[in-house]
Amino acid sequence: MEQTVKEAITRSMEEGLQRAVLSNAPKTSELTKVKVYPVIIGGKQQYQIEEYRGVQVFHANCTEAEAANRISDWLGEGCFKQAELLSVFSQWTILIGKKGTATVKCRKRQDGSPVVMPREHNRKKQYLLEEGTPVPFLIDLGVMTKDGTVVKAKYDKFRQINRFLEFVEDILPALPKNRELTILDFGCGKSYLTFALYHYLHTVNGYPVRIVGLDLKKDVISHCNRLAKTYGYEKLEFLCGDIAGYTGMETVDMVVTLHACDTATDYALYKAIRWGASVILSVPCCQHEWNRQMECEPLQPFLRYGIVKERMSALMTDAFRANALEACGYKTQLLEFIDMEHTPKNILLRAIKKEKVEQDHIAACVERGTKEILSYCKTEPTLYRLLTEIE
Repeated sequence: MEQTVKEAITRSMEEGLQRAVLSNAPKTSELTKVKVYPVIIGGKQQYQIEEYRGVQVFHANCTEAEAANRISDWLGEGCFKQAELLSVFSQWTILIGKKGTATVKCRKRQDGSPVVMPREHNRKKQYLLEEGTPVPFLIDLGVMTKDGTVVKAKYDKFRQINRFLEFVEDILPALPKNRELTILDFGCGKSYLTFALYHYLHTVNGYPVRIVGLDLKKDVISHCNRLAKTYGYEKLEFLCGDIAGYTGMETVDMVVTLHACDTATDYALYKAIRWGASVILSVPCCQHEWNRQMECEPLQPFLRYGIVKERMSALMTDAFRANALEACGYKTQLLEFIDMEHTPKNILLRAIKKEKVEQDHIAACVERGTKEILSYCKTEPTLYRLLTEIE
């Protein structure tokens, strides 16, 4: 359904705009992303604008007309090349081409999509899953009480779930439109985040999704399948198996791997690359392989301290993984997942597919992008071996 940009913005406002996300800014732009959503101030509805500039976020409140004009200006002036506008009834995707031409598409939200009421404007942290609103899977997993109160001992987990969903919200424009999305969660464990992902994408936002969680623990998998059936999550299933040997799918849109230990993360990333997944979200854990292999004479004065070598190896492992993904056509970032005070394993690797690299070219691309640093450190990590041995 083709429409002009201003018509889409106007219609989304008329239908009750719930959220707008503007992204894909030029590399030279200080302003990297903007979010717009309704708030209640003094009993009246306004719109709050969040501007992301570097590591800082700036907030401003404005009227509906002002918000519409600012969204239109940002798109018209080339500040952003993409926008997602979500109203009560519809979802608009706006893409701005290299010559400034706009493509605007609209799809109706599925029946029964809940209306998200404007937020009260205060100093309390705004979460995508809000405290005080009971969520069945959070209650059963012990994060919430039946009245929606977050259990004090589980508040860090509640924050972690919401932080993860913020990353998911950011990558929605990169996922395919107008068809069912296939998402695979490697090493899902108790599946706090797997359930949150299904609830947020399907129940809250009406996306057609199929999500598969994979883990080695049979009792955990059985429990999660029972919970999914209880909630009526028909397209959420859990399977018992390991990451390296999994062959159950031919194509996957998004791969999630959270705290997969050591080289399990490498196998998950390798699978995602082979599938050509549009999005990869990975929080690595226990990066021991680089630590065992690394021999670098110039760095020996530092590496003789065990704790320094361990932390340096972990960082270099994740930096290598990010560079390998870049070589495979992904725009890759290393981001802080949760505060360092809660866990040192707090780096999230986010990769979004930007260009297609043919399978028979992957090995050469990875060689060019990573060979020098691997030679310097005398290492051959699993992900490098997997990618360069592709037939």
